[in-house]
Amino acid sequence: MRHNRSFTRDIDWLTVFLYVALVFIGWANIYSADYNPKHPSIFDFDWTYGKQMVWIAAAFVLAMMIMIVDSNFYTATSFFVFGVTIALLVVTFLIARTVHGDRNWIDIGEFKLQPSEFAKFATALALAKFLSSLNISFKSNQTRFYTLAIILVPTILVLAQGDTGSALVFSAFILVLYREGFPTVFYIICFYIIALSLLILYNMEWISDNRVIVITAGVLMIVVTTVLGFVYKRRKRLAQFFTVLIAASCAYLFVVDMAFNKVLEKHQQNRINVLLGKIHDPRGLEWNVENSKMAIGAGGWTGKGFRDGTVTATNYVPEQSTDFIFCTIGEEWGFLGTSFLILLFLALMIRIFQIAERQRSTFTRIYAYCTACIFFVHFTINVGMTIGLVPVIGIPLPFISYGGSSMFSFTILLFILLKLDSNRFMVLR
Repeated sequence: MRHNRSFTRDIDWLTVFLYVALVFIGWANIYSADYNPKHPSIFDFDWTYGKQMVWIAAAFVLAMMIMIVDSNFYTATSFFVFGVTIALLVVTFLIARTVHGDRNWIDIGEFKLQPSEFAKFATALALAKFLSSLNISFKSNQTRFYTLAIILVPTILVLAQGDTGSALVFSAFILVLYREGFPTVFYIICFYIIALSLLILYNMEWISDNRVIVITAGVLMIVVTTVLGFVYKRRKRLAQFFTVLIAASCAYLFVVDMAFNKVLEKHQQNRINVLLGKIHDPRGLEWNVENSKMAIGAGGWTGKGFRDGTVTATNYVPEQSTDFIFCTIGEEWGFLGTSFLILLFLALMIRIFQIAERQRSTFTRIYAYCTACIFFVHFTINVGMTIGLVPVIGIPLPFISYGGSSMFSFTILLFILLKLDSNRFMVLR
C-alpha cells in the first residue's frame, strides 16, 4: 500500500476543470441576465453579479480547505454532520419567516442561508456511511428501514417547510439504492405509484366514479402483477397479492385526491394543473414558463449574443438569474450554447460515475453515486421547468444559478468526493 503519494497528483483535474467552467459560465450569464447600464462593472457588489463573484471566491477557498482536510474526517463525522443538519432544518422550520408559502431561509445579516441545500450532501454522507458498514444487507428489513429513514427524515422536514422542489431532489438517493442492490420490487411499486398518481391528477373528476376507479386500478395492476410474477416466480401467491394491491389501489386514489386538495398549497395545485393543461393562463400562472420558452425559442441556432437578449434584457422572465437562468443562456447563446452547456453537465456526471466505479472504498463509491444523482435530478428538473416539461418548483441549476447557499452546497458535495477519490490508492475499504 502506497502512502507517499501527493493528493494534488491524484486529484481528478478533469472534474475540477468542468466545475470551474460551469461556475464561470454561470457568473457570465448572471451578469447578462441582471445587467444594469448604470452599474456596468461585473465586480459591483451591490448587484447580483458582484455578489456572485464573492460567493464564487468563497467557494474556491472552501474547496481548497476541503482538499486539505484528511479524508477520514468525512467518514468519521458523517452521522454527526447529518444530525447537525437535521437539527438545523428543525430550527429553520421554527424561526424562519414565511415567504411565498415557504419557510426555508434563515437570515444571517446580508446572507440568506438555505439549510435544505446543505441537507443534500449531509444525507449523502450519512447514507454512504451506513451502507458501507459491516454486515449490511438489503435482505434485512432492519437495513431497509434505516436506509429509507435516512432519506425520508430530511425529505419530510424540507417538505414541511414548503420547499417542494428541494424535497423532490431527495428522490435522487432512491436511484443510488438501485446500484447497491435494493429490492427490484421497490422500484416497480414506485413507478406504479408515479404512473397512477399522474393518471389521477389528470382525471381528477373521475374520482367519484367507482367503476372507473376499479377499472383503472385493475388494468394497471394486471401489468404490475405480471412483472412481479417474473421477478418472484411465486404464482401461488399472485392471486392474493393481486387482490390486496387492487384494494390498496382503490384506497390510494382517494388518498391522492385528498392530498391534492387538502395538503398542497393553492399555488402548487395551480402549477400542476398548468402542466397538465387544465389551466391556460399565459398572463398569470403560465407567465414564467411562457416567457422562458419564448426567450429560449428566440435564441435560434446561435443566439442573439452576449447581453443582447431582448426578452431577458427587459426582465420578462421572473427569477431569470436564479431558477430560470437557462432561458438567458438559450436566448443569448441559442441551441448551440445550450447544447454545449448540456454536454458539460453530461461530461461531469459521466466522469463522476467513472470515479465511482474505480473506487475500492464502498463509502466513496456510494457517495459518488449520490453526488451524480443529485446533479442529475437538479439539472433535469431545472431545465425541464424552463421549457415547460415539469411544474415550476424552484430549484437552482448547479453552479449556474445565482445564490450563495447553492454554490457552497454543490461545491462541498463535489469536492468531498474529489478528496475521497484522491486517496483511492491508499483506501482498501
